[in-house]
Amino acid sequence: MALLGGIEAGGTKFVCAVGTGPDDLQAEIRIPTTMPQETISQVIDFFQQQIKQTGDLAAIGIGAFGPVDVCENSPKFGWFLNTPKPGWQQVDFVGTIKRELNIPVGFDTDVNAAALGEYQWGNGIGLGSLIYLTVGTGIGGGGVMGGRPIHGLLHPEMGHILIPHDLSVDPFVGACPFHQDCLEGLASGFAMEKRWQQKAASLPADHPAWALEAHYLATGLINFILTLSPERIILGGGVMEQPQLFPLIRSQVRERLNAYLEVPQIMADIDNYIVPPKLGSKAGIMGAFVLAQQTIKQNFGV
Repeated sequence: MALLGGIEAGGTKFVCAVGTGPDDLQAEIRIPTTMPQETISQVIDFFQQQIKQTGDLAAIGIGAFGPVDVCENSPKFGWFLNTPKPGWQQVDFVGTIKRELNIPVGFDTDVNAAALGEYQWGNGIGLGSLIYLTVGTGIGGGGVMGGRPIHGLLHPEMGHILIPHDLSVDPFVGACPFHQDCLEGLASGFAMEKRWQQKAASLPADHPAWALEAHYLATGLINFILTLSPERIILGGGVMEQPQLFPLIRSQVRERLNAYLEVPQIMADIDNYIVPPKLGSKAGIMGAFVLAQQTIKQNFGV
């Protein structure tokens, strides 16, 4: 099998890897996300060293935090756009990697990449569609339909949908610098920390924070179910490591849909409809490998 490179470009760290899939990860490194020149230089150094040791890579796939330009015909394809990450606005990421390594590059958002990883090797095997929502410091979402990531004018920004906010129940104004009380502004790990004045991981399982968190996340999922009709929903990210959240979210989704969608996945088997990622923390980097595979097929027809 062709040797692939993968980059999961996150706001805190970049994960870079070489291999062919979940059972063949030959090298991996984590690089802190500092400023673009420093971080990208370390990424390039890693792959140059790997090429010397193992031979040429057939392609590199990249899943990146956003917003980014994922439109292949755009002059800014592969650029970071007006991201809130300081110093990373208007950075030509893919172009730099291509110039320095002279390797075909596949590119998408980090959450679309994670969705692709789960679609090929995880909890999406055999399905035609899924969405992947990561709930961590921020909230991001991606999806796969018919084996391809969802794109439109740009890419899904599921974390920034607007949802009902009852200020009499939750007087917290929200934490999103753009929309204040969008889904990310109310339910991200950062929002939870701001609301409760402590990190989400330190809140006890019976704290009222978790019922409120489940309410907001279930509201978002109901909107995605009704608009995209995915065959499975995968929830990842640090906040979702709380075991009490999944039952709360599943219960609220089913209760608030009120039997409107009489499908067995929701009515009788919701535990297998709203699930954690089978690949765990490897979903993103495995999705980067899928992007590399798709690039090889697109460029070379194999």
